[in-house]
Amino acid sequence: MGRDVYESPFCTRYASKEMQHIFSPDMKFKTWRKLWVALARAEHNLGLPVSEEQVKELEAHVDTINYEVAEQREKLVRHDVMSHVYAYGEQCQNAKGIIHLGATSCYVGDNTDVIIMREALYVVKRKLVNVIAKLAKFANQYKDMPCLAYTHLQPAQLTTVGKRATLWMNELLMDLEELEFRIKNLKLLGSKGTTGTQASFVELFDGDTDKIKALEQSIAEEMGFSGVVPVSGQTYSRKVDYNIVSTLSAIAQSAMKFSNDLRILQNFKEMEEPFETNQIGSSAMPYKRNPMRSERITSLARYVMIDALNPAFTAGTQWFERTLDDSANKRIAVAEAFLGIDAILNILLNITDGLVVYPKVIHQRVMKELPFMATENIMMEAVKKGGDRQELHEKLRQHSIAAGKVVKEQGGENDLIERVCADPSFNLSYDEIHAILKPINFVGRSVEQVTEFLQECVQPVLDANKDVLGENAELTV
Repeated sequence: MGRDVYESPFCTRYASKEMQHIFSPDMKFKTWRKLWVALARAEHNLGLPVSEEQVKELEAHVDTINYEVAEQREKLVRHDVMSHVYAYGEQCQNAKGIIHLGATSCYVGDNTDVIIMREALYVVKRKLVNVIAKLAKFANQYKDMPCLAYTHLQPAQLTTVGKRATLWMNELLMDLEELEFRIKNLKLLGSKGTTGTQASFVELFDGDTDKIKALEQSIAEEMGFSGVVPVSGQTYSRKVDYNIVSTLSAIAQSAMKFSNDLRILQNFKEMEEPFETNQIGSSAMPYKRNPMRSERITSLARYVMIDALNPAFTAGTQWFERTLDDSANKRIAVAEAFLGIDAILNILLNITDGLVVYPKVIHQRVMKELPFMATENIMMEAVKKGGDRQELHEKLRQHSIAAGKVVKEQGGENDLIERVCADPSFNLSYDEIHAILKPINFVGRSVEQVTEFLQECVQPVLDANKDVLGENAELTV
């Protein structure tokens, strides 16, 4: 393709070659031919006038598609399926008369869409598992590093760097569970005919219902499925597309949550995404290290999340047994949802493989806020030494307000501890107070929660998918 026509950024910048291949014309049309082979084989085995030689001839030309013939034919007849039936027949002269026997266009079109989505779901699952594995390693490494936790983006209490990573992982595990459900329950359309009644096969098999059912089951098994949808019009329900794209949207939501958190943490200078030696952060400001990978995740995630509306409207506007207003939309919306989530997962693989943590900055930020958070502990320690709880509470309130003004209005350091030490009501020395201010004592069960989560929730998933672990991703731009 030249540089004078539009190119999709999904293909040139974002999505992997693997995912692009799954949605390629080659994958589509070879799958059409595999479905025609499966149909012919089933019809042969069930006694229709389809010979074994004809089936073998079709098999011999599954991968050698004469695209030029199909394209020329489509210009003439304006029908993509019949053009490929014609082209296939040109290569299989002995079998040309039985290609597509009893089928309608959706036999190859819809079944191929299901097969392609399943292959794409396998790729998404593999990459998602690897992202979870990298975050698990990170969480375990930093499970006991205290850091500020936030509500309303205001410092609230302490957590740990590893515990925060489990929040990201937990949502990704929810996505993985949904993904596995979609894969497990995906079924072929089968061979339902023009309006889903299988009337053409009733004619072919002289009304033999058992053979019609056996035909579908044979095709399903040859294509690697447990079965076909129980009922349909001409097409499988477009809710299938909606459910799958919604699952991809859910992954995008989790990825956006992660990337937004990381962008804020990079602003705090607590953590950063990987930054390559020769990477330029800003064209104007050489010192900047912009979180461009996280920003790209946020941007692509927004696209995928909104894209889920396309199959929703498509599913809702199908009239009776079928209309064709789905076709143009679904071939764009479904493919681009997968290309988008593939790009997002590639970036996640890249980022989670090299997250940068700055322990001293994290500790410094903790210690600026910890005196406020430790006021109750300080009060209890003073009560043990004979202080009046109500009096101490009021004094701590006043000291905290005064220290807050120093920080907010004067730009000074938090001097709450100095104020408490200077107040004889507390009867506490500087060393006694600092003995209280150990960040690890304020993280609750964070460390145990990380260990339990990794052992009970994450490790079983990694064990079940150990054969696919170890994947990394290089970004194109």
